[in-house]
Amino acid sequence: MNVTLSHPVSGPTTYTNNAAANSGRLVSAPIVRFSEIISALSVALDITQGHPKGHCMRSCLIGMRISEALKLPTADRSALFYALLLKDLGCSSNAAKMAHLFGADDQQLKHSMRLIDFTSPIQALTHCWKNCAPGGSTIEKLMTMAAIVRSGAEGGRKISEIRCERGAEIARMLQLSESTARAILDLDELWNGGGSPCRLKGTDISLLGRICGLAQNVEVFFTAYGLNAACDMARQRRGKWFDPQLVDALLGFQHEAEFWNRLNGPDLVADISRWEPEDAMLLADDDCLDRISEAFARVVDAKSPWTFLHSSRVAEIAVGISSQFGCSLGFQQDMRRVGLLHDIGKLGVSNLILDKPGKPTEEEYAQIRKHAEYSQLILSQVQSFQQLAEVAGGHHERLDGHGYHRSLAGNEIPFATRILTVADIYEAMTAKRPYREAMEWEQVLQILSKDAGKGVDPECLEALRIWLEKRQFESRVESQLEAIDRLVAEL
Repeated sequence: MNVTLSHPVSGPTTYTNNAAANSGRLVSAPIVRFSEIISALSVALDITQGHPKGHCMRSCLIGMRISEALKLPTADRSALFYALLLKDLGCSSNAAKMAHLFGADDQQLKHSMRLIDFTSPIQALTHCWKNCAPGGSTIEKLMTMAAIVRSGAEGGRKISEIRCERGAEIARMLQLSESTARAILDLDELWNGGGSPCRLKGTDISLLGRICGLAQNVEVFFTAYGLNAACDMARQRRGKWFDPQLVDALLGFQHEAEFWNRLNGPDLVADISRWEPEDAMLLADDDCLDRISEAFARVVDAKSPWTFLHSSRVAEIAVGISSQFGCSLGFQQDMRRVGLLHDIGKLGVSNLILDKPGKPTEEEYAQIRKHAEYSQLILSQVQSFQQLAEVAGGHHERLDGHGYHRSLAGNEIPFATRILTVADIYEAMTAKRPYREAMEWEQVLQILSKDAGKGVDPECLEALRIWLEKRQFESRVESQLEAIDRLVAEL
């Protein structure tokens, strides 16, 4: 079945169900504090690492308080501020590898590893045995354990290298200072030279990287066990993991109850803004918002080889559909942003589910379905992203009300969401999944045409068809296969 647009597709139009009246900008402010956006989106990095919400922000508060004690100059404090908030930018790039290697939930695994001394062979082996192949038989656990041991220290170094190098690369893409990128690169180095990825030692590790490493570990122990346990950990690892001078600075404000109480406060974003150096404050204009969207799309798409490039392709298709309605360039720019960010909530789904070689169970599918809600919750933390958050969170809604996560129906679903939904479905169907092959456009069109008016908007579907007729849009299957090959080569 073909549907036809009820208006011309070149130039301004009036959408037949008045949804286009809502086609203004999805971002309400042209310029936003960079720190406000980054603080909010850092929550996505927290859940990827398995940490409680606010881990990066709390780490930032701790690290900035250390920098205050050290009386660092403004330029260093500014670089440190963003390094602390964005220290986990590369965290998704090793998720598939860890889930595959351990046969376990990558998020739980990453969080639990932060609570042990992984430089101790006994603790490392005990942790591996406890966490590998959970629920498996003794034979399965032994086989998994053998694979982990075979990968050895080099395997662990490689996992850290992937994470740190990717994080530094994305920080540079955001046009942050080289000091910020270097701090992220040095995040897992240890004072005694036993860290990763380069086994740097002492002052060969950048000062900002040393502060980030101490701050993130203190936060993990503070949140899990309390202040005294966090400070005891820092004392025990003084001169081993951490720069002694930094530990002394930390212990110097151990008894500042007001500061530590703020780490459990209700508005971390507001608290964070007070620590951003006023004379080095960064503002996010249109170009910067585009870079942020692209950066976090890379974080999302790096999580699984099966979703590699998905967000960037959805963004391109969503802009293409919008162009057929004659939407303004500003609206098209926002559609690109929402396409890039729509799956940010997928960072909260374990790779054990995303990369499963068979069809997900009902329970696993329920976990996958949560990603739309996560996307809306994360993006709505940015005040000027309220409409963008609603559109992103609605990309699995259906016109008949049988979608998720809010079960919206008919005109309750905004025009922008209808565009995003068609773009997302088309892109996903023309790519491979662990449990099915990619579909040809003709097959996708047949399936979507049957669902037009019930699940997807028929005019958005027709706009997609017309746009595809005008250009060559190749499937990303080859890119997926290359990503899978890279993963296998690293195992």
